[in-house]
Amino acid sequence: MAEEIGLGVDSNTDCEAVLRCLPPVSALSEQVDDAVPDSGLPYAQLSDLENCAGLLIGSPGYFGNMAAPLKYFLDQTSPLWLSGAMIGKPGAVFTATSSLHGGQETVLTSMMLPLLHHGMLITGIPYSEAALNQTRSGGTPYGASHVAGQQGLALSDHEQSACRALGQRVADLACKLN
Repeated sequence: MAEEIGLGVDSNTDCEAVLRCLPPVSALSEQVDDAVPDSGLPYAQLSDLENCAGLLIGSPGYFGNMAAPLKYFLDQTSPLWLSGAMIGKPGAVFTATSSLHGGQETVLTSMMLPLLHHGMLITGIPYSEAALNQTRSGGTPYGASHVAGQQGLALSDHEQSACRALGQRVADLACKLN
């Protein structure tokens, strides 16, 4: 999903998507991996949030809430809140769950709450995006979503369209605001 959203961001020639991931956390809510992963995307740092023009965050859904690594990361953003570094930046959220009724909208709203506390301008996907009216799987006005199923199904065409639309929307807003 992040790659599809990144394609939407990159469709705006004035923006560039920067993808990051998060390390796993222990049951004690502490980071359990080194600061730099052995492979894959770099881990997110607070400076990534401070320096971005817009932010899209995503998480798998667990019992209607975001995953622990994202919650742990967001809980460390108090210095950004104190400095006002995120105020006025556009933000959006995305998720994947294993079932159609896996709590996608509550996962999305749980991720919005910290962004609202940071003073970010939250955007979703308007119903003018045809994919929202045609999808039989993921997609919501709260943000992009995907029904992965138990086997990790690929994104549907409508889910891909919703992801790209959300990325483009945040990029366009970031350009207008800067």
